[in-house]
Amino acid sequence: MNILIVDDHAIVRQGLRQILMESGEAIFIKEADCGSDAIRQVREGEWNVVVLDISLPDRSGIEVLKQIKKEYPRIPVLMLSMHEEGLYAIRALKAGASGYITKQSAPAELMAAIRQVARGRKYLTATLAEAMADSLGADYEQPPHETLSDREYQTLCLIASGKGLTDAAEEMCLSVKTVSVYRARLLEKMKLRNNAELTHYAIKNGLV
Repeated sequence: MNILIVDDHAIVRQGLRQILMESGEAIFIKEADCGSDAIRQVREGEWNVVVLDISLPDRSGIEVLKQIKKEYPRIPVLMLSMHEEGLYAIRALKAGASGYITKQSAPAELMAAIRQVARGRKYLTATLAEAMADSLGADYEQPPHETLSDREYQTLCLIASGKGLTDAAEEMCLSVKTVSVYRARLLEKMKLRNNAELTHYAIKNGLV
């Protein structure tokens, strides 16, 4: 099984590599530390699964996912994140991901997820499956945050979790000015006036 691990932290890549190597299966592993490197390696190799971090230094994992699925729709992509499922999982699955697990998951769960998506199936935890069912049932009345772009949504989640513009910009690898523009756009789209209303909305809708 050929697996590409995409994460900007060397220690995380090393940990994932060790888990995969100890699984007892014949696995060929390569690594990428940013979105552009990931797309280059996807184009150059043949992959059974791409394990993709949702937070990368040069572009968001969701953007990389969309690019991979546009060029190679048959390659299964398993999203990996330090964020809880409620924040990004449904958005990732709608963008084409085959599954979503958090970095706190047990090694056995990681291998189960990789085997499942490699067979062409989706990997959903019980919590995520329930959230997906709820979102499908609510399609007739789309919540305001579903109208946001990926970057605007990321800005919403970071600000609502207590991060200031500087901290949010650092995590998104963008300038404070750019993040400020995203904040202004999302406030306008959602008809909110300030960070307090934004945070209240996020808590009420289970985004943080």
